[in-house]
Amino acid sequence: PLPPVRMSVIDKALIERIPLLTLKHGPRDGERWVDRLEQEYTSLIKFVEVNKSLDNTWFKIEGNEEGTRWTGSCWFIHEFRKYTFAVQFDIPVTYPVTPPEIELPQLDGKTAKMYRGGIICMTDHFYPLWARNAPRFGIAHALALGLGPWLASEVPDLVRRGVIQPDSGSK
Repeated sequence: PLPPVRMSVIDKALIERIPLLTLKHGPRDGERWVDRLEQEYTSLIKFVEVNKSLDNTWFKIEGNEEGTRWTGSCWFIHEFRKYTFAVQFDIPVTYPVTPPEIELPQLDGKTAKMYRGGIICMTDHFYPLWARNAPRFGIAHALALGLGPWLASEVPDLVRRGVIQPDSGSK
């Protein structure tokens, strides 16, 4: 059995506003994957709307035509300074049972909570949560409960150690 993972009240309130997905199809499932992608986009759009309503926009992302490769940027504000990072991930062939491995390539090797290639470490906290909620979780949930908390944990430490600098003009 997986160890218990507790979500904060804020996480629960946010997740309750992001639609859960109902289809369990992945990239190898042809037209059924297209149906799943429609749900993914609906969930992502709602997540963006929720973030905008909270004045908390922190990422831009888009998928390729097949919905198997996602690229964009994410940012984090720390001590009134903005730090922006390229973000990318592929949808695994075993998705949605297996979550995407989110990459921040420019941070590769700069923190212990990262794997080779800039893949952020989500194994202890996020993956057990995903496992209990697959296939209802999707890309929006990976961003909200994986990337978001990772940025909140790691960016302040990277700044403190002088490993990253704020965006130019960020004050």
